[in-house]
Amino acid sequence: MACTSCSTSDGGAPKGCKNNGTCGTDSCNKLTVFDWLSNMSPSNGEAIFDCVEVRFKNGRKEFFRNSEKLTLSIGDIVATVASPGHDIGIVTLTGELVKIQMKKKGVNHESNEVPKIYRKASQKDIDIWSVARDREEPMKVRARELAIQHKLEMKISDIEFQGDGSKATFYYTANDRVDFRMLIKDFAKEFSTRVEMKQVGFRQEAARLGGIGSCGRELCCSTWLTDFRSVNTSAARYQQLSLNPQKLAGQCGKLKCCLNYELDTYMDALKDFPDYDTKLVTEKGDAICQKQDIFKGLMWFAYTNNFANWHVLKIEQVKEIMAENKAKNKVSSLEDFAIEVTSEPEKDFNNAMGQESLTRFDQPKRKKKPNRKRKPGAENAIVANANPNKPQVQANANPNKPAGGNPNKQKPNRPNNNKPNNSNKPNNNSNDKKPGEPRKPIIITKNENKK
Repeated sequence: MACTSCSTSDGGAPKGCKNNGTCGTDSCNKLTVFDWLSNMSPSNGEAIFDCVEVRFKNGRKEFFRNSEKLTLSIGDIVATVASPGHDIGIVTLTGELVKIQMKKKGVNHESNEVPKIYRKASQKDIDIWSVARDREEPMKVRARELAIQHKLEMKISDIEFQGDGSKATFYYTANDRVDFRMLIKDFAKEFSTRVEMKQVGFRQEAARLGGIGSCGRELCCSTWLTDFRSVNTSAARYQQLSLNPQKLAGQCGKLKCCLNYELDTYMDALKDFPDYDTKLVTEKGDAICQKQDIFKGLMWFAYTNNFANWHVLKIEQVKEIMAENKAKNKVSSLEDFAIEVTSEPEKDFNNAMGQESLTRFDQPKRKKKPNRKRKPGAENAIVANANPNKPQVQANANPNKPAGGNPNKQKPNRPNNNKPNNSNKPNNNSNDKKPGEPRKPIIITKNENKK
């Protein structure tokens, strides 16, 4: 079984997560099979099939014979035959469905080579098994360090202890053959146990470790997929997918197994389509195919002398032009057969189901106002008087109002001591104004020359 949180009660039933071995933690749900024949009793007094399916760490399953006629059900922890000693696993399938699974895997249920089950695992067996399972992670870290010290081009992906703790199996991946004889000696000396090295492929490694794919679901190879068929780039070409290795490759680094899922449907749809290399002969020139739409039955063609303009044709029209070309006749042009493809209006899916924004409670950051430094010599609204003996005059706040205030109100003349009195220059006083004219405003300016 995959997780170590389960144990057995006095009656032998597993407890802990109390899901009888079908919990969702770690990998208890890997490669599970629903027993749809469990409610059917044998007819005509036939004996129950004596073989059961037992699962070990990370979905590894094997078939064992119940030679002791034990009453076993799904979720029971049993001790099975191993070499040497015994191993601990969990029963995942019983009854007639096991015979179907054995036939599917090519295992002869009548053969004497089928290993047998010793007994139901006791609490002592489970405790020893749990302690051995707890040693796997620190051992894997140390094993990788030793492999790096030996400068071996290999990756130790997983370690599986036998149920009695007498042997550890090291699973590794490598591109080429690896001479690990000295490494095994260091492993046996470091971990004080029997060591077995087993090389697995990159797909098998991903199946053992598990993970989440780009689709957001658990990896198919670790949940239900058992046979790994070869996948090549032609599957992506038939489905008109972008040949981007980063998008087509899975966590194992190989092409995704799901590329083969819909390939048969695409192959059946392409039977009605002309070949992609079809060339149409017209009076305006030859045209070759640029694109296909399998779902709508459309093909895009462009002239060899003008690849910028594409013309959309239905497959029936393409076949009609091909028939004319086969009779050694040329059509006038593709424009006579082309159709206009109207783009569908974009659907607005914003807040379609009444969802609120995830950032509705986030307060926007307030922008800090920069500190405005006053320029040297800048003046405020009140005009400072350079002459300390002269009173200060407030600037006019209203631009439409004359700076001198009320023109009808006469103010006494104030001699300007800063400037010499020039009798030739006309004086802008109230005495010089003509009767009936408004008084001219008096503008006071600052003398910058005087400090």
